[in-house]
Amino acid sequence: MHGTSSLSLTRLPKFSRLSSHQSHLPSLPPLHRRVVAMSVTGTGIPSISKQSMAVKPPSHPTYDLKAVVALALAEDAGDRGDVTCLAMVPAEMEVEAHFIAKEDGIVAGIALAEMIFGEVDPLLKVEWSVKDGDYIRKGMQFGKVSGHAHKIVVAERVVLNFMQRMSGIATLTKAMADAASPACMLETRKTAPGLRLVDKWAVLIGGGKNHRMGLFDMMMIKDNHISIAGGATNALKAADQYLEQNDLQMEVEVETRTLEEVKEVLLYSSQQKTSLTRIMLDNMVVPLSNGDVDVSMLKEAVKLINGRFDTEASGNVTLETVKKIGGTGVTYISSGSLTHSVKALDISLKIDTELALQVGRRTNRA
Repeated sequence: MHGTSSLSLTRLPKFSRLSSHQSHLPSLPPLHRRVVAMSVTGTGIPSISKQSMAVKPPSHPTYDLKAVVALALAEDAGDRGDVTCLAMVPAEMEVEAHFIAKEDGIVAGIALAEMIFGEVDPLLKVEWSVKDGDYIRKGMQFGKVSGHAHKIVVAERVVLNFMQRMSGIATLTKAMADAASPACMLETRKTAPGLRLVDKWAVLIGGGKNHRMGLFDMMMIKDNHISIAGGATNALKAADQYLEQNDLQMEVEVETRTLEEVKEVLLYSSQQKTSLTRIMLDNMVVPLSNGDVDVSMLKEAVKLINGRFDTEASGNVTLETVKKIGGTGVTYISSGSLTHSVKALDISLKIDTELALQVGRRTNRA
């Protein structure tokens, strides 16, 4: 898998004959293969190898992962399909293409890539030498897909768009989670619209944990809620009453911005039965002019809470500050940067691997 070989338009044994009009996407193939129910409620997807499904996606009651894939393929295909392939790639030509890492990082999106290839053409054969969450190095060939050339090229960009973004998220998450330990690293809801489950899946692959999926699965009392309610005490009372009246059980988190608010929350919880499970300590990490951070306020808040509730540090969290924040004793550290401004990991899919690696070495990307 890791050597280089010239595979320029290698003709492989034919799987089937396709007419040119059959190459027009995004029509989805019927699912003749075994359907695997992922953790996404109501979403059946084409069979995915056990090895690639190293980390299951987070659960969601309405998110349709298969529909997201179909939409990504449809926006690429438009109303005509791949006109370049239709013009010059023989419908019967079959090739083999290799995935090549152009930089070091954590690979993510392998299971999703299999799903995309399966939607484009169930006869495409995909093989990997790694699984989601593994470390890949620049120049490494870590997977291959073989079958109809047209179908591989059609799927290529959609597969890479997902894999590059997910791998970038997983790589940053891994670095921050390792530095944050023993605190657990969380993302936020600052995800790409329509790709929340995919982004949060990448965080899991990178070794982080998921914060709430959306507005429905956790009650999170933030600053605006507190302002509207007239204080943290009133907000917590309203939350507890709502859950009791509707016979609901779910985690409740409240945001605090000062030590006084922390004390107010602790006083309420000592006097009332409450569903509160976590206290967010927001912007209690103070940046200093020398680039360091002052975490004394955060430490004091953790000391006040004294293990009665889980704690979550938020604000001024970077790869450079997260280790110091993790040393304060907080349970969780959340950072929107894991998903809202992530740098994609450079990955390519090439038929002529020898030439691709030659060019990569010339540009220091292999």
